[in-house]
Amino acid sequence: MNLREDARHLYLQVMDKIKAGIEDGLYKEEEKLPSEYELSKQLGVSRATLREALRMLEEDNIVTRRHGVGTFVNTKPLFQAGIEELSSVTQMIKQSGKKPGTQYISTDILDATEQEKRDFSNPDLEYVTAIERIRTADDVPVVFCVDKAPASYLSLEKLREMASIFSTIEAASEKQITYAVANIEPITYHERIYSILQCTPDQPLLLLKQMHYTSNDEGVLYSMNYFRADMFSFQVVRRRL
Repeated sequence: MNLREDARHLYLQVMDKIKAGIEDGLYKEEEKLPSEYELSKQLGVSRATLREALRMLEEDNIVTRRHGVGTFVNTKPLFQAGIEELSSVTQMIKQSGKKPGTQYISTDILDATEQEKRDFSNPDLEYVTAIERIRTADDVPVVFCVDKAPASYLSLEKLREMASIFSTIEAASEKQITYAVANIEPITYHERIYSILQCTPDQPLLLLKQMHYTSNDEGVLYSMNYFRADMFSFQVVRRRL
């Protein structure tokens, strides 16, 4: 079908044509698209229409536009999950058919801040355990994790025995983690984290902040997970009430 025969906005048609070109291998991952002049000529549209289509594709994380360089096709995420599901990074990596791994960077016992006392609903809380880890998929770093929990619930020795922060906390506290409240935000260049995850400065990260609760609404684990946005995507299922 000719673009002009489609009743939708022209930029939406252009988006679909470019996405189809990516799916068919005409435009390959990590490679640069033709110049705006060449692409607009190929598709038979104005450069203004093409720019709007590329802007929307960038919002959908399908392409990345680099000022003065060109537009590049992003790598398709390897790991996908519904944010409404309380699944672990290990499960996500396993479901993709890759081997999960963990590298420990640091473990510290820190004085609890006033904010942490409120977050964990414990005004008498003295210490928290803070653990930094790198999660790998087939030995490639994909997530940088910072986890904090009351020190009595989490120790590195117990974690090594049980291999899971969830199971370690549940065994030590005799409480079950049933839900989490999460926030996602994009992160721009951070020298230390980008170095750990072997990212280029123009690659975005997704920061997933989560406070995990028991069925009695008691906070027991706070996590900050920095995901490589070129490898992970999250979706939300919204139902009409």
